[in-house]
Amino acid sequence: MQLITSWDERQKTLLDLQQSFLDLRFGIFLHFNMATFQNLEWGDPRDPISTFNPSALDTDQWVSAAKAAGMTYACLTTKHHDGFAIWPTRTRGTSVKTLDVVRAYVDSCRKSGLKVGLYYSILDLRADIRKFCITPDKVDLIMAQLTELLTNYGVIDLLVFDGWNAPWSRITYDDLPFDLIYRHVKMLQPDCLVMDLNASEYPGSALYYTDIKAFESNAGQTLPNDSFIPAQCCHTLTNEWFWKQGDENGPLKSAKKVVHEWLVPQNDRFCNLLLNVAPNREGRLAANVVERLHEIGQMWRHPGPAKRVKPNINITTPNLALRQPVFASASQATFGPDLANDGVLSHSWCLPPDERAGWLEVDLTQSQPEPVYFNTLVLFEPIGRWDDYRQTRIGHYRFLALVGAEWIEVVETTGESNGGTREVHMHRIPRMSATRMRLEIRGKETEPEPHVAELGVYNEPP
Repeated sequence: MQLITSWDERQKTLLDLQQSFLDLRFGIFLHFNMATFQNLEWGDPRDPISTFNPSALDTDQWVSAAKAAGMTYACLTTKHHDGFAIWPTRTRGTSVKTLDVVRAYVDSCRKSGLKVGLYYSILDLRADIRKFCITPDKVDLIMAQLTELLTNYGVIDLLVFDGWNAPWSRITYDDLPFDLIYRHVKMLQPDCLVMDLNASEYPGSALYYTDIKAFESNAGQTLPNDSFIPAQCCHTLTNEWFWKQGDENGPLKSAKKVVHEWLVPQNDRFCNLLLNVAPNREGRLAANVVERLHEIGQMWRHPGPAKRVKPNINITTPNLALRQPVFASASQATFGPDLANDGVLSHSWCLPPDERAGWLEVDLTQSQPEPVYFNTLVLFEPIGRWDDYRQTRIGHYRFLALVGAEWIEVVETTGESNGGTREVHMHRIPRMSATRMRLEIRGKETEPEPHVAELGVYNEPP
């Protein structure tokens, strides 16, 4: 594989890559790691590496069963939360020594024409990569392991991150910047789609820190009925992610449920189905699982390319307005302006009762004296947070930038511009610099108390 020396050498646009992904429609998720041999969902990091011991690894069988179901891509857990890598890493991380499961898996996929996805957990209990314990040395370890995966195994079509900016891992993008890892991946493989399982932290109608929106259905995350962004839902064929002793005789989701309740309706909303099918301790798929995959393939045939997805803006860089000095024309009681740029999307600024027009203003220069460059503006309105807030309360808004001594209008539009029921308004503009950013809003005559949950200013890659 020829390595890319500059991100600008990427071969396809993000929209092209997203469309190609949606055209795949149906994939297999393979949770196979140390936890498989411990009857756990999270592996116990105290166990020796010899615990991982598949007696009859058969990745060709995994791929053959996936093909029988009509699946067109796969994703393997190269390292789960306990931190055990199933490729022989040359880093100081804990891994297999001789059996390279990742190599066997990618070779099997390519022989059968399946696109290749890899899963990688940022949370790593063996390397002690966890909240309050992120150090430059540990960041270097993550970067080195990703380099191995993205340079030693050919073209990787999809890289799924987990254990990062999730409420249960508590490792945030402040601890490990998303754009640092994202740029590293794109430098090595520009056409690799990056997906972070962060849907619990961001609205379902926008691409925050991911190329493809991912919903973990087992965790209660649901695809919006009117979803229009490229997405993927993860479901399990068994009850849990990893194989458990007894699953060979346990309940499986029916083929009808997989096809008619998940796959088809999700595809209609620009969303793929990634169905988790866990190998057992032999390193094979059990007979009941293989049989169910064949039943799915008899019920569903790949119908061809998906309908065209519209261009979407994805956020990959930090919010330049985050926790900067912020001011407001007025505020209601405890709903102060700092709640619009504190990074907590469940907080919001609100105008006083009976006031329908006002503004927020952010000083962008506290962290640096020079004007700040940016090309993306975001208004997040907390639609759906309360029962009586089901549609936009903002009739009109505009962004203005302070350039020198002059306020310049940058964006002017209505709250209905994105349909009126979606929380996030994103605007890509020509790159510019300013010292302050102002958001002016005017509420609807029929709707009281418009809220702003986030004012976002971003300098996204071209």
